[in-house]
Amino acid sequence: MEESSKKEEIELEEAEAKVMEGSSKRAGEVLEQESIKKQKVDEDKETAELQSLIEVIPDEKEVVIDVVPLATKPSTIVDWKIHKEGKKSYYQIIRADGKSQMYRVFSQMLKSFSREDLYKLVKAKYESTRPVEDLDLILYGDLKTMFEPYVKDQVWKNQDDYNVLDWMLYDSCGVHSLRMQHVYIHMLVENKYPLTPSTITNMIN
Repeated sequence: MEESSKKEEIELEEAEAKVMEGSSKRAGEVLEQESIKKQKVDEDKETAELQSLIEVIPDEKEVVIDVVPLATKPSTIVDWKIHKEGKKSYYQIIRADGKSQMYRVFSQMLKSFSREDLYKLVKAKYESTRPVEDLDLILYGDLKTMFEPYVKDQVWKNQDDYNVLDWMLYDSCGVHSLRMQHVYIHMLVENKYPLTPSTITNMIN
């Protein structure tokens, strides 16, 4: 009888353990199902919010997009004049927005606007004639030397007659400025120029 009651007790404990295991599994399954349902509800909510922000425009309608540029470039140069105040003369650079600015020398202008714009204007103006005024002549010569280096031009032919006084790089606009006796030479960093070995040695020194 004692053995029988022990056996029944063990069987009862095993049965209880199985019941407990089964209920734990069911509880875990219920929790997992609830978690999946909650996740699905959250995803549906997020999708609904995104869809509310999207406006579907049919192909046949014209679409106009307002674009705000991250950085605005300075207005294009449309003209330039020689402005005189007493004995001093200045370059007056006029932009497309109507604003203008005065410059005394070419090197001051390098950082302020597109040199290509100015070159196109000067080249168009003096395609059939040559400048007469001193400042116009200097501007024309500086730009021509910069954009159209020609080995037979006087500035290159006579460079060994001048000492190099200063050599600067305007890295913001990519221009080398070479100051020699009686002459300034401005050079684009991407172009090659007919500099003599003597001039290059003096620049490095």
